[in-house]
Amino acid sequence: MAAVAALLVPLVGCARTDAPPATLPQVTALPATEVVLVKSGGIAGLTDTLRVTPDGHWTRTDRAGAATEGQLAEADLTRLRQLAADPRLAAEAAVTVPATMCADAFTYRLTVGTATVGYVDCPPQATPPAATAEVVDLLTRATG
Repeated sequence: MAAVAALLVPLVGCARTDAPPATLPQVTALPATEVVLVKSGGIAGLTDTLRVTPDGHWTRTDRAGAATEGQLAEADLTRLRQLAADPRLAAEAAVTVPATMCADAFTYRLTVGTATVGYVDCPPQATPPAATAEVVDLLTRATG
């Protein structure tokens, strides 16, 4: 304790009186962009398209054209916005993924703003891109 006091004593009286008051760091606004997830494939050959608007309203349309709608919970919308701003998504979109030999697997194509990334859910062949898979999991859980 004496060592801490000895370190602090020289600092007494060193504060500038003309300095502006300390401010909290600014929180950057989270990006507001549409997110589109297309899930296709499987034995039944489904194609589901999920669109999420910047305010969290979502619409899922199946291959027959039937639609369901909802609203993301605030916590899910906040997380989606954070993931949409994650630089890993852009990096994952820039990677060329080799073709898969998986039969009847689901294919996911995620578009966030201008970036599109996709993967085939074929665990023995490849691990899905981490940030993309996190968005897919979030949207599947939150809109299911």
